[in-house]
Amino acid sequence: MTSFASPESVLTHEHIESAIRGYFDACNEADPDRIAAYFMPDGVHYFPPGMYEGPFVGAETIARRWCEAVANFGSIWTVDSLITDPATGRAVIEWSHFKTFQDTLLRGDEWYRFDHATGLIIEIRAYYAAPQPPQGGRLELGGFDYEGRGIATVAPFQRAR
Repeated sequence: MTSFASPESVLTHEHIESAIRGYFDACNEADPDRIAAYFMPDGVHYFPPGMYEGPFVGAETIARRWCEAVANFGSIWTVDSLITDPATGRAVIEWSHFKTFQDTLLRGDEWYRFDHATGLIIEIRAYYAAPQPPQGGRLELGGFDYEGRGIATVAPFQRAR
């Protein structure tokens, strides 16, 4: 497998954009080796709970699952908007996912974390455009350690009713 790792180990806007767009191209071509080459070997792709039986863990699993989506759903993805922050190794995109065999269009955004030493993707956190459920509840990524990352899991204060 050829790696997309940067030999200079420098994260730039150009490197991050090229990695994300190259990853999407590899997904659209259903090329498992190219897809995996954009990730750290233990990379993780998180999703909302109940989607795809949980997070995809590992570069090869990520590659295999997206190739299956192309075969089973006629999946085609586009990068619609992109913002990078090379200093922190992060990026966010808006995307569209066309499931052409099902006449379905999904939209959402993804947060990316890149490894500073290699320039490879460490994780992707996918958020889907979706209405708030009428019954309330928690809308979070399945398997993601919010508390461990220092992200609020309860409201920081109470409001009077």
